[in-house]
Parts: sequence; C-alpha cells; structure tokens
Amino acid sequence: MPPSSTYHQPVLLRESIEALGLRPEGVYADLTFGGGGHSMAILERIKGGRLIAFDQDGEAAEVARRILSNSFLFIQANFRHFDRFLKANRISTLDGIIADLGVSSHQIDTPERGFSTRFTGKLDMRMSPENSRNAASILSKYSEQDLQRIFSEYGEVHNARTLARALTERARTAPLKTTGDLIEVLRPLAIRGRENKYYAKVFQALRIEVNDELGALREMLALSAAMLRPGGRLVVISYHSLEDRQVKKFMNTGKFDGVAEKDFYGNVLRPMCPLFGKPVTPGEDERTLNPRSRSARMRAAEKI
Repeated sequence: MPPSSTYHQPVLLRESIEALGLRPEGVYADLTFGGGGHSMAILERIKGGRLIAFDQDGEAAEVARRILSNSFLFIQANFRHFDRFLKANRISTLDGIIADLGVSSHQIDTPERGFSTRFTGKLDMRMSPENSRNAASILSKYSEQDLQRIFSEYGEVHNARTLARALTERARTAPLKTTGDLIEVLRPLAIRGRENKYYAKVFQALRIEVNDELGALREMLALSAAMLRPGGRLVVISYHSLEDRQVKKFMNTGKFDGVAEKDFYGNVLRPMCPLFGKPVTPGEDERTLNPRSRSARMRAAEKI
C-alpha cells in the first residue's frame, strides 16, 4: 500500500526528480521522507538501485512501513547525522540526495503538535518526541534578550524587543501552555489586517529554535558534499529566506558566509556547482492545487 497524499502533497515533484538525474542502479537518500511522495517517485525510477529515507517524525515512520520494496530502507533519525547511519549500512557514497525542508501538511494540521496558528493545541513544535525542548519551555526559560534574538533572527519580526518583553512579563504571571495563550499575547502587537503574517513569523522563529533547524541544515549540507560521488546531485527545497540563503551560499561557495576560497589562479574552490542560476519555483497550476507550495524554492547542485 503506497503512502497517502493526504499526509503531505510533495512539492515541486517533477522538477526535483528531474534535477536528481536518477540512474536506475544508483544509490539515493531522501533526507526528509514526510509523506513519502518524493521517495515513491524515486523508487518508481530506480531498478537495481537503493533508496535510504530519513525522518525523525514517528508518524512519518508509520507511513514508511507501507512501502514494500527491497530497494527501500527507512531510518527514523534527524538528517544532521545521516552519514553515520549510511556508513553503518555499508554505504560510503551516494548518487543523489534530496531534502524538502518544509513542515508536512499532516504535522501542520495536527493541533496537538502546535505548529499551526489556526488551531489551539499544546505549545510543542517538536519534530521529534525525543527532543527535550519545546516551545513552551523556551518561552518560560529563555531571557528577554534571548527571545528577542530568536524573533529577530529567525522570524525577522519587526517589533522583536517589544514582543520579547510582553512574553516574559506574561510568563511571570501565568505560563504559556497553548498556542491560544501565545496568540493572546501576539494579537495586540500585530499590525491590523496583517495578524496572520505576524503570527506565522513568530511561530516560525520558535519552531526553528526548538528544532535547531538552521544548525541541522548546515551540518546536512556539509555532509552531503562529503557523501556524494563526483557528478552526484543535491536537491534542496526550502520555504523561507533563512534556509534558502544558507543553501545558496553553500552551493555557490562551499561556505556558509558566502565568501569563496580561490586558488592561485583565481578559480573558486567549492565542492559543488549549482545547476541553476535562480531557484526553481512552483508553477501557477501547482500553487493553485497546493497553496502551501507558494513559498517553495528549489536549488540543485552537482558534486565536482
């Protein structure tokens, strides 16, 4: 029984599969299995090859169990250490890697996960239940200065200082336990008519901090460059500028500060060569069918 598209509709499916340049006998890794859409498309095209999929979410693991294929291996783990698991399975190099960095539709639409501004649920936002830190603990334990940093850097919130102060003051009198509690503090601070955008930025910032998403992304990118064979492809789909900047800088320069190293002759020393000058974005048809794909940006690079 294949995975259900109701769990998560794969974004930029055709474009990402084409960018991988699949070889029938190749070995590939899907670092963000989710609902299995990208993995299923890869499995349909490889004959004699292998696909190793990763996801730290237990519900994604349930979906993965429905895939009956000798070419498929699922590992429930964060992708930041994916090389260790591959080497444990005697895999030293890969022909291609794909990572869709978005939160799955299923996660967003499950109130108790606390990812959505539309539902009242626990202030959780953990991708993995093994994570000891959740959104509620951050809001109760972090200092005003640390909260300001998070909202400014990860959410690009315009009034991060005012927001941090309001949250720490609220936490002194009554702990923030649910998404509804958080929205209650956010509502008077948001620009009228743009409340939902403001809420989304704050939730994004907390989610990134809870799961150390940018740290994990940087580790994954560096490992991908090391694990790919020459000519192997890396495909990454991101959903906000913070992620996309990291991917772009690394693919262009091999560095996260975007400053390339050069040899004596002025040639850029980098592990990968980008396949596209600009990120690939969903077409009008996909945006209409799947509104959550609107912010998606796909970049791809080939190992030199």
